Amino acid sequence: MSWLLDENIAHENLCQSFREQMKAKEIMRLVGAHHGLAGIMAKKSGFTSLYLSGAALSASKGLPDIGLITHEELVEKAKELVNAANLPLLVDIDTGHGEAYNTVRLAQDLVKARVAAVQLEDQVFPKKCGHLEGKSLVPKEDVVEKIKLIKKAAPDLIIVARTDALAVTSKEDAVKRAEAYIEAGAECVFPEAVETEEDMEYIAHRLQVPLLYNMTEFGKTPYKTSDEIEKFGFSLVIYPVTSLRVALKAIEQIYETIYHDGTQQNMLDRMQTREELYELIDYHKYENFK
Repeated sequence: MSWLLDENIAHENLCQSFREQMKAKEIMRLVGAHHGLAGIMAKKSGFTSLYLSGAALSASKGLPDIGLITHEELVEKAKELVNAANLPLLVDIDTGHGEAYNTVRLAQDLVKARVAAVQLEDQVFPKKCGHLEGKSLVPKEDVVEKIKLIKKAAPDLIIVARTDALAVTSKEDAVKRAEAYIEAGAECVFPEAVETEEDMEYIAHRLQVPLLYNMTEFGKTPYKTSDEIEKFGFSLVIYPVTSLRVALKAIEQIYETIYHDGTQQNMLDRMQTREELYELIDYHKYENFK
């Protein structure tokens, strides 16, 4: 039956699944899902974990990625995705939504939503997109404190520590920061805005934890296949805004077509049919439910 009546997977089991995928020999691929239906579609395509991007969530609300999403909005969207797909979810919590104890409260609420992992970064608030210029970093001690408190309050939750040091200071500083975050309790490191294969190799040779590669579009990071990324020692790859970009371009095209042509008929072959949508959400099973 639909997810509404499916048995929910317990939080600790989702966390365990995320850890197993993260440490498996084959690279873990996480696609960004910006609503529950996208999560269901990702699952039906074969993906076994999901990613909730702060940039995608902000954009879907007509806002820039500068830390404007509220605690409540983030938790509600995460809950929607986990409920719909029943898969491990990695949630981008930006800089933690405030000071250390604000971050702890957010982590506790995400645990209640059955979120398996959170991604915490070391930018100064208000943050910027990781692939723009003009970023600034907080002292690594600030992030260490948040990681330690999250692990104390939510020990099952996986912490992915993102550092933007590559684009702000140096690769050496990125590794030093990552080492401090790992010692504090982070289980995975996300070096943002990797630009060269030399940087990939440098980081992979010095950090003995799973590494995450951000395969975003139109940014600083070169395009690589997941197999290529794996060969450089990275264990996870995210496609954070990919599906949203494709969806937005399709929406733009259909709106322009209706406005100029007064009909959508010549775009029918690009649409998901009514029956395909009904099948995706198990519509007819609801009709038969008593």
